[in-house]
Amino acid sequence: METVERSQTAIRAPLQECFDRQKQAYFAEPVPSYAQRKQDLLTLKKMLSDNREAVIEAICADYGNRSRHETLFGEIITVTDTINDVIGKLRRWMKVQKRHVDLTMFPGGKNRVIPQPLGVVGIIVPWNFPINLSFIPLAQAFAAGNRAMVKMSENSIHLSRLLIELCPKYFPADKLQFFEETGGVGIEFSQFPFDLLVFTGSGQTGRAVMASAAKNLTPVVLELGGKAPAVIDPDYPTAKAAERILFIKQFNAGQICTNVDYVFVHKTRREEFIAAAKAYVARHCPDIGSVDYTAIIDDRSVQRLENTLEDARSKGATIINLCEQEIDREARKFPLHLVLDTSADMTIRQRETFGPLLMVLEYESPAEVVDYVNAGDRPLALYPFTHKRALSDMYIERIMSGGVTVNDALFHIAQHDMPFGGVGASGMGHYHGYEGFLTFSKLRPIYYQPAFSPMTLLRPPYGKFATRFYNFLVKFKG
Repeated sequence: METVERSQTAIRAPLQECFDRQKQAYFAEPVPSYAQRKQDLLTLKKMLSDNREAVIEAICADYGNRSRHETLFGEIITVTDTINDVIGKLRRWMKVQKRHVDLTMFPGGKNRVIPQPLGVVGIIVPWNFPINLSFIPLAQAFAAGNRAMVKMSENSIHLSRLLIELCPKYFPADKLQFFEETGGVGIEFSQFPFDLLVFTGSGQTGRAVMASAAKNLTPVVLELGGKAPAVIDPDYPTAKAAERILFIKQFNAGQICTNVDYVFVHKTRREEFIAAAKAYVARHCPDIGSVDYTAIIDDRSVQRLENTLEDARSKGATIINLCEQEIDREARKFPLHLVLDTSADMTIRQRETFGPLLMVLEYESPAEVVDYVNAGDRPLALYPFTHKRALSDMYIERIMSGGVTVNDALFHIAQHDMPFGGVGASGMGHYHGYEGFLTFSKLRPIYYQPAFSPMTLLRPPYGKFATRFYNFLVKFKG
């Protein structure tokens, strides 16, 4: 017991030191100027730009093989573009807002809403897009004037150590500090009384993080993923839908929280969809040994995907290996598979696949799709493929999800002027865009009382004037 306590103390000590330092710095300068916030954002971008190649290599080392192009697109370009967008809008976001005053009760008064920094925020980052999912929340946090502590994933060891080495060259520890997951750090991290805690990861871990945060009444933003569906209207070109879905499914080897988890294909288009999927893979990713084909993050995840396939196969599912190659366990390369003819007792029906497995469900009517999706947890994303506005609107209205891309997948999260976040079991809260700035800010309502207040005439003991005035208000407001 003493050994465990000493270990916990050793883990907590550097976290506590950083937290105390950042809290003190916040109290010393609670509202950074526009110039300071802009400089912080530019420095964040410079930190990434100066060390681009080292970052790409570190992420690749953590994966075993991570497609350079996927890192450029999903991490470097996206983050840089986001920071540029935030800088361009920051002055407008920071403006004090004028609000309406109830002149009946308070003539001459003024209402203002001032966005102010929360203080010290904690960010818990997953391994699948470690730069994207750390630097974009950081951009929002710095835009709002906060300080930040970032806990990286245990599967991002090379990148964690690189960022820990680099960060002091760009930011003081009282502004930003990264932490490596060395066993128990995440548990301790989530127990600190941050002013906001952002977590991206599994629903199971998200529940634990939220429970820890609740002890301090720390508000949380949770991005948890889930089984995001696509549905293809039989009148929509099947080949086009298949190409767009398979591109996203193979991107990062399917290890994306907003990926298409399963697709509804009209029963008259099943064989056409299978043929289109095979054609896409034959053209674009036939060889899993290619450097363009990203590896699965670790051996445990490879085993999980194998178990999912074997469970489906043993219970009667039809399995189609689109790459026609064996699993490369040593390199952790996993071929794209279609899984058809599934049943409710199969693992693939119950859990997010988070890999290059695409379950295909047949349907006859849109109502079947709505009922099936609504019978489970609310997904992080929804992807209807149709040229019929009324049909896409129906799906959007009747199926609640975190976000939607129509006639493609994933790209709603790349829009800078739109919030990103889950709903229900897929998460809570938003970041990205203006909503992200609001998430990391406290909108403080402030009322300015004029020199004369009519309330001085309405103090007890209440006389005839107060009675007549209150009666007038009851009638006027009613």
